[in-house]
Amino acid sequence: MWVHEPPLAKTIREEFINPTYLPEIPLPKNLVATNSMEEAVSGKEMVLSVPPSHVLREVLEQAKEYLPEGVPIVSATKGIENETLLLVSGIFEDVLPARFHPFLCYLSGPSFAKEVALQKPTAVTIASYNHALAVKMQQVFSCSFFRAYTSNDVIGVEVGGALKNVIAIASGAVSGMELGLNASAGMITRGLHEITRLAVRLGANPLTLTGMAGMGDLVLTCTGGLSRNRTVGYKLGQGMKIEEILEEMQMVAEGVKTSKSVYDLSRQLDVEMPISEQVYEVIYEGKDPREAVVDLMSRDLKPERSGWM
Repeated sequence: MWVHEPPLAKTIREEFINPTYLPEIPLPKNLVATNSMEEAVSGKEMVLSVPPSHVLREVLEQAKEYLPEGVPIVSATKGIENETLLLVSGIFEDVLPARFHPFLCYLSGPSFAKEVALQKPTAVTIASYNHALAVKMQQVFSCSFFRAYTSNDVIGVEVGGALKNVIAIASGAVSGMELGLNASAGMITRGLHEITRLAVRLGANPLTLTGMAGMGDLVLTCTGGLSRNRTVGYKLGQGMKIEEILEEMQMVAEGVKTSKSVYDLSRQLDVEMPISEQVYEVIYEGKDPREAVVDLMSRDLKPERSGWM
């Protein structure tokens, strides 16, 4: 396992514990942590890529000279790059030579790392344009507590995984402002609608968003106490400023950066995404979350199913 911070790599290698991200959970004794990308990647039978989306391009640039050819490369990163507005699959295809592309697949779905580490039952989706590869990775990852489904809808799976973090910030804000369970249910449901609207515009199958990488991941991230993005939203709803919140956090809340990408992408594609727009304005323009709620509730009335059916 490649670890960016040398002291953390040393601790994992010698003590088989990750005190920063998974404290008190013993790691397998055959896990070797290293600060050397060459050591981590060269000659391996499979590569699993999990850096945060905002550093993915940089990490891939470091890794690509050592990547073995013809082996599966599985990405579990969720997000949209700010500068290019590329999904994770787009970043991989942009950085890696074409000969690597048939071996790419993308793992997404409702899966808090702590619960997986504790071997609690978890179900996810593995998407690839290469169906045989997706089936092979399904067999590799599935076990008694971890069940993988396959999909050929890479775009749908990735949009669901990225945008659920933005809606989770909105959902957390609703809870932080104590607006009630009705509001939370409405936020999640309408959030799924606008996620689907963007996904379809990008070429996805809308049914993908009813699955693990769509509704499944959205429900988990919007309601689970382990959700970093929901926590950000909750604190925003309680009146904290985004700078204070991020300063307190050890781990990355992908939705903060993704909200900017979604805002820019929705305008580029002329896709209506009112919840995501309000999240962007709260985070990047200092809008009061309560004012954002008023603006959402006072929008023009319309049919429930519109824009992507």
